[in-house]
Amino acid sequence: MSELHTLILETSTPLASVAIVSPGGRLEQREFTGDRSHNAGLFAPLQELLDTGVRGSLGLVLVGSGPGSYSGTRVGIAAAQGVAIAAGCPAVAVPSILAVPSALEGECLAIGDARRGSYWAARLSPSGLPESPSLTDEAGLVALVEASLAAGHTVFTFEDPARFPLPTECRDLVRQEFPDSGRLWQAWNGACAENRAEWTAEIPQPIYLKPPHITPAKRSWLLPSQA
Repeated sequence: MSELHTLILETSTPLASVAIVSPGGRLEQREFTGDRSHNAGLFAPLQELLDTGVRGSLGLVLVGSGPGSYSGTRVGIAAAQGVAIAAGCPAVAVPSILAVPSALEGECLAIGDARRGSYWAARLSPSGLPESPSLTDEAGLVALVEASLAAGHTVFTFEDPARFPLPTECRDLVRQEFPDSGRLWQAWNGACAENRAEWTAEIPQPIYLKPPHITPAKRSWLLPSQA
């Protein structure tokens, strides 16, 4: 059994949390509401947990990578990396959509609003996240949700189901669930060795639903000269 503690941060939704897991598996969690101000709400509970005497015995820091609140997820990842550097241990990002009751129970579909008429969806299985969340339009979202419900799979979202353009009979079956640090720990513990190795090898960053937008230079003098 490891003699080191694990710190977990989950800040991808307004209902955020931090937790410490002892070498014996005892979990102590603090919850807080953040929305657009995770940076203001995170550090008091984080400091409280670190002040319990675990600073010198951290062996791992886990952090939720979304998809969810982009600003909240970035704050959590930055804090996780800072603590990990100070403790000399790895920081590992785990998809937040694995840290909800439905994802821990079996096959399901996670959906979210990507704004501007786009939506994202991700199929989850007991083994984890088979593929990254993909973007779709309204018709694609309806088709995915209807197919999942017809197969007897749960559909969940971090958001209010009423915001999705779904038939009423489908929308009423969509669950609203939120990830937390304790379930992120469960997702990590239940992940296969391959998933753990993949997450550990990557630098923690939010799950991106769209490529970063890069505005090309408009002034010729900003561009390299053509020889």
